[in-house]
Amino acid sequence: MNQNHTVALTTLGCKLNFSETSTISRQFKNVGYRIVRFDQFSDIYVINTCSVTENADKQFKSYVSKALKINQDAFIIAIGCYAQLKPEELANVNGVDLVLGSKEKFKILDYLNDFKKNQSSKIHSCEISETNFYRSSFSIGDRTRSFLKVQDGCDYKCTYCTIPLARGISRSDKLDNILRAAKEISDSGIKEIVLTGVNIGDYGKGEFGNKNHKNTFLELVTALDKVDGISRVRISSIEPNLLSNDIINFVSNSKKFVPHFHIPMQSGSDTILKLMKRRYLSKLYRDRINHVKQVMPNACIGADVIVGFPGESEKEFMETYNFIKSLDLSYLHVFTYSERDNTEAIGLNNVVPSNIRSKRSKLLRALSVQLKRKFYMSQLGTIKNVLFEPENRNGFIYGFSNNYVRIKTPWRSSIKDKIIPFELQNISDDGLVTGEVSIMEAIV
Repeated sequence: MNQNHTVALTTLGCKLNFSETSTISRQFKNVGYRIVRFDQFSDIYVINTCSVTENADKQFKSYVSKALKINQDAFIIAIGCYAQLKPEELANVNGVDLVLGSKEKFKILDYLNDFKKNQSSKIHSCEISETNFYRSSFSIGDRTRSFLKVQDGCDYKCTYCTIPLARGISRSDKLDNILRAAKEISDSGIKEIVLTGVNIGDYGKGEFGNKNHKNTFLELVTALDKVDGISRVRISSIEPNLLSNDIINFVSNSKKFVPHFHIPMQSGSDTILKLMKRRYLSKLYRDRINHVKQVMPNACIGADVIVGFPGESEKEFMETYNFIKSLDLSYLHVFTYSERDNTEAIGLNNVVPSNIRSKRSKLLRALSVQLKRKFYMSQLGTIKNVLFEPENRNGFIYGFSNNYVRIKTPWRSSIKDKIIPFELQNISDDGLVTGEVSIMEAIV
């Protein structure tokens, strides 16, 4: 037992990382470690890294520095995507003691002997081809929502992306395991589950990338819809070519799956989509958005967009800008293209200068603000079920409606961690929606 030892964990990047950090945290707790916040004194600090963008790489050094300022003798461990892609680079960061790759991170306890500071960092990182097993993960006890991992890895070959190099081939959890985890999450009192993975629409491939699909994503959501005790289920992000009309129609008729889709676009220019080796063109994307809005007029739809990809001239950028304006989208996640080692895109011609990338990013971020405000305005005067969070933030309590409108209202402890009918009335100066609780009695 390690009752006198403490561990602090933090997550960079996506919801999938968060689900895995939470699972690793429970491993520590189960053998007697005491879990503390990352800004508290701890014997061990674990940083679950991301490597989607250059900024995510830079964040790592910042967190190492924060940990050492709190405890200069702390044992610091790097895990996650960046640790798999560039273990030597992380190991060379001053203060890092241990770097664990994708296969090793779930065996983290096996690598802890005395957690004294090492003279040099130790690296345990496999070849990515060895990361072909599946490890179930979900977050619990950390937030109002739980992130439930249903799939890992990716078989797609998008020319800008390092995720297949960091997480390996596409593989999925068994349906029984997912349903069991969903029941455990529900029994803990958590009201909302967010399905997460690298490419969740590809759900069905087993360990070792077995191509014999025993279940499809539609079968997965159909089964989850029948689990007693789950109040809300949200699909985190799904590729447009994998989001079938059958899935959209199912969500539109479900009482548990919420009317919110995040559908990566990356570009509205077919020329750029082909250079990116995406598996769809703009017409398919438009068809998906139109069908969602046809069957769920109040649905929230978000999109990922990359600006400044090699070959993106002003013409292609304006195709993207105008394409977005022509769609009924609710918000954007805008990424400025950054060169990543060992990707095909790094060898493409017609590199876009960084100042132009920055300018285009600002234009799309401004457009996102407009889209979100327009969507929020369209929801005023309606009553939505809002899941309120437990924190009192300067006299306010916050939450999300089922269709992902961000809500704030004066603090009252009686509604925290509950789903409450709420009338959306106004948009505040900070862009959030305010209003009145419609019925004090919670839905759940």
